[in-house]
Amino acid sequence: MSFFDHVVKVLPLLLEGLKLSVIITVASAVLGIVIGLFVGLGRISKKKPIKFLAGCYVNFLRGTPLLVQLLIIYAGLPQILQLITGRPSPMSPIVAAIAACSLNSGAYVAEIIRAGIQSIDKGQLEAARSLGLTKKQSMTRVVLPQAFMRIIPPLGNELITLLKETSILSAIGLEEMMRKGQLYVASTFQPFPVYITVAFIYFIIVVIISKALSLLERRLRISAES
Repeated sequence: MSFFDHVVKVLPLLLEGLKLSVIITVASAVLGIVIGLFVGLGRISKKKPIKFLAGCYVNFLRGTPLLVQLLIIYAGLPQILQLITGRPSPMSPIVAAIAACSLNSGAYVAEIIRAGIQSIDKGQLEAARSLGLTKKQSMTRVVLPQAFMRIIPPLGNELITLLKETSILSAIGLEEMMRKGQLYVASTFQPFPVYITVAFIYFIIVVIISKALSLLERRLRISAES
């Protein structure tokens, strides 16, 4: 079989695996933003215990590889649960993948949100408070909307990184795009056409996401200026 014959044959398998990669990416991104919002607010909290715990979370998750975190959740957590309950507690690979990616992404999103909030002039918050808004209202109605405009580009980069990092999920047997490619290579011994196709698919998806985020950022900027 020629190079293009292998590409044509493996492409449907890769696209099937891509569906799982996208599902995990979207689910993890949504959960990561929720986690990151609360942890990011915790990072700027004036309550020292909350600030300390948020800092520990961010430093640990950013300071250890995602693959290690994935294996801790998939293989280590069930072992701990079995010791506590005395019963086998197997972990679903998809649940482990979403949990690991969400927690990891949440740490990076937290820093993005923290930086975005702290980039807003403190006078904005003080002006809102002087108009009678509570601290919570000032944050949600004045500071966060302005910070959101500034955090769109780094959030987009985090989404792209998260999509590419799903390639390591093959380590726990998930048949996402990379795993589908590996299985095809194992049966045909033709790595080059497979992996160049995988790389091209990732490239196309990243370009689409980048263009969509640029369009969103442009429209929000126009809305803010009008």
